[in-house]
Amino acid sequence: MENTHMNKIHQSFWTGKKVLVTGHTGFKGSWLSIWLNMLGADVAGYALEPLTANDNYVKSNIETKVHHTIGDIRNHEFLHNVFQAVNPEIVFHLAAQPLVGESYKKPKETYDTNVGGTVNVLECCRKTDSVKVIVNVTTDKCYENREWIWPYRENDRLGGYDPYSSSKACSELVTEGFRKSFFHPASYTTHGKCLASARTGNVFGGGDWQTDRLIPDCIRFLERGEPVIVRNSHAIRPWQHVLEPLSGYLMLAEKMYEHPLQYAEAWNFGPEDAGFITVGLLVNRMVHAWGSGCWQDCSIPGAVHETNLLKLDISKAKSFLGWAPVWDIDKAIIETVHWYRQYRTGNMYDVCCRQIRDYMKKTALVMTPSIQ
Repeated sequence: MENTHMNKIHQSFWTGKKVLVTGHTGFKGSWLSIWLNMLGADVAGYALEPLTANDNYVKSNIETKVHHTIGDIRNHEFLHNVFQAVNPEIVFHLAAQPLVGESYKKPKETYDTNVGGTVNVLECCRKTDSVKVIVNVTTDKCYENREWIWPYRENDRLGGYDPYSSSKACSELVTEGFRKSFFHPASYTTHGKCLASARTGNVFGGGDWQTDRLIPDCIRFLERGEPVIVRNSHAIRPWQHVLEPLSGYLMLAEKMYEHPLQYAEAWNFGPEDAGFITVGLLVNRMVHAWGSGCWQDCSIPGAVHETNLLKLDISKAKSFLGWAPVWDIDKAIIETVHWYRQYRTGNMYDVCCRQIRDYMKKTALVMTPSIQ
């Protein structure tokens, strides 16, 4: 069953707010940019070029909806110039090297991007007077994974087996260091900034074409009419639609802006227990929703290490933000498949807006017809 919950996101808060999204051309960044645009925010984006011509950013024509800058998060001087030109009030930092497999191939690039990039963003925030709220988006993989059945809480130990996970743990430590050194809540009246981090599980939805990622791989096989090749089919992951954590980021930013002394911490945004399912079961449901196809278990002995079991505890976000997942796993899969069925011929901005409105109807806010 889907949740009906009081995930309160206030359009009146976001209207006219200057918001900078790093990584806006990426999967999550593109959806966040659309949502912010619907809410009436003045959105600027800083990111690399989109990965493919079929990415959500391209298909939804987001370049016409935001102030768009192509740039590398590792280029501190250029990034600083963008901050000074935009003068954002709220910053969502999503730019990253997001793949475990790629981190084994390019560890230096991964650390330079995920750790050095975070330093660059936070340093630019420190030097930009207009910035009031910063949300650094990391991952559930920042925890030291002990492969146990208990979900990880925000105060559990950070770690990381592979370079990607380790780099995201480092990004969390950088965030904590900046918060204590430059953005401490106790001295808020001096610096005027509030810094938090958001940790999210395995997110999927329309418009993601990253390589070596389960849902995009499924779609590529299904479109070709080939069996979906699956590795590590018994691994349990926290699956959720992209709109779930994004609603959490938006709610968190609102709370931070209005109550800066209370929310400058780390926050988990993951699914309910029913969203913790195996890779094989998720692929089964994807194939069923697609309407045809099959899959093969092709686990590779000696492949690079990946976690087999990882769960997030979302009690804190539920209790103190009033946030909770809205769509169950089947609804998330149906909406995802719908996007991929439409992208060749449909108006994908309208498709995304319709999905966001549908999501919001399950919460305390119903989007008004005037929002485009």
